[in-house]
Amino acid sequence: MVMQINEVTTTESATQARVPYDPSYDPLMDKTPGLGRDYAPTYWIGTAGEPPADDGPVTQTMEVDVAIIGAGFTGLTAAIFLAQEYGIKATVLEANRTAWGCSTRNGGQAQCASGRLKRSQWIQRWGLETAKKMHQECVDGMETFKELIKDIDCDPQPGGHFYIAHRERIMSALRQEAELLRNTFGYNAQIIDAATLRNEYVNDHEACGAMHEPEGIGIHAGKLAFGYVKKARALGVKVHPSSPVQSWETRDGYHFLHTPGGVVKAKAVGVATGGYTNNSLHKEFKNRLLPILSNSVVTRPLTADEIEACRFYTHQVLTDTRVLRHYYRLLPDNRLQIGSRSAITGRVAPEQKYEDLLRASIKRKFPELGDIPLEYSWWGWVDVSHDMMPRITQPDPKQSIYYALGYGGNGVMYSAQAGKRLAQWIAGHGSELDLPIFNSRLPFPNLFERVESETFAPFRRLGQRFLYRWYHLKDEVL
Repeated sequence: MVMQINEVTTTESATQARVPYDPSYDPLMDKTPGLGRDYAPTYWIGTAGEPPADDGPVTQTMEVDVAIIGAGFTGLTAAIFLAQEYGIKATVLEANRTAWGCSTRNGGQAQCASGRLKRSQWIQRWGLETAKKMHQECVDGMETFKELIKDIDCDPQPGGHFYIAHRERIMSALRQEAELLRNTFGYNAQIIDAATLRNEYVNDHEACGAMHEPEGIGIHAGKLAFGYVKKARALGVKVHPSSPVQSWETRDGYHFLHTPGGVVKAKAVGVATGGYTNNSLHKEFKNRLLPILSNSVVTRPLTADEIEACRFYTHQVLTDTRVLRHYYRLLPDNRLQIGSRSAITGRVAPEQKYEDLLRASIKRKFPELGDIPLEYSWWGWVDVSHDMMPRITQPDPKQSIYYALGYGGNGVMYSAQAGKRLAQWIAGHGSELDLPIFNSRLPFPNLFERVESETFAPFRRLGQRFLYRWYHLKDEVL
């Protein structure tokens, strides 16, 4: 393959923001993610240090072998693997600042999962043998992730993951899932009773027990993202922030990506835009993702007495069993972080009530913390596919377009494996991948998982409002 023809001047520092952060941004309503927007005010950005140097915005027309759209976890790891495994030095285009979207707005929890479905649901959908292969893909993904972060100072908190039953009736389902994981998948999930959990690990006052799985790592998302930038550029990858793809043409086997500073002519394009994928980017992505908001808050550091009162004896990652799940943990600097689903639209996302819901969750789970001050509060868009599973694929064999999207909130770990698989596709080895998430497109919206049609797209948020009410009833009342 041909290497990049036109060189651009490398900067010695990070490209600064052109415009402030927009708290009301909505990928379904806004035409583009912006041009040089600043970061959201997350704990990760506030404590990661200065962003690393990049290659500055695109300032001229250039011809490249591979262009990747999106400089987050997936786009950067794809570029890393392209360079390491195949000798291909990609050019990464980012609309705003590097790692501006999902990668610095998540909960920092790396779990052994790739989408929203459980192993038992994989069996129902695809059968046992395919489910076993899907599980192995996740296990391999954890190893890929661990290998990638070995030389990145991202404050890892290993040890596993507690899936905490917030109501007693959930325990029977957790016992069944743990048995399935052990006996069918050879994955050593264990049931922890309520007393043991609350006395030896964490005194979550809602906890009725938990399933513990052996794989799970908490990380500092900002430090990880910045580490990926450094690693990619050290391998010869070019990273261009403030370079949104404003239009896309394909002619004679080449893709012409129009940015404000010049046209990038590419033989192949990988798309890794996550929850910030807008419908106008390319027809292949229109109405194939539902972006969903997730809120997160971080408290001031807990005192030793507060930690003891909450019996916060673990730094492992925690989630509860709500459909509108809560994810939480004690950070390395002894702050409590907690997050959950929130607003439906970007327009109302800044409203105080969504932060107040998380304050109420802290009080329910840890009444000892009372009205502890919050020092960080943010929200971000999660890329959810309409069948709850990601896709890393070449949607049209006639087009050199590839994407990795739809992790459903489990992208911290799986983005590393998805980046590896995306690189595999781009390098011409995608035919070796035989799982459903590799050989099918992201689906259009569906009605009760029976009828799939793009005509349902305008009604998705209406359906989301109904489902959130139903999920609240299931989680808190029924």
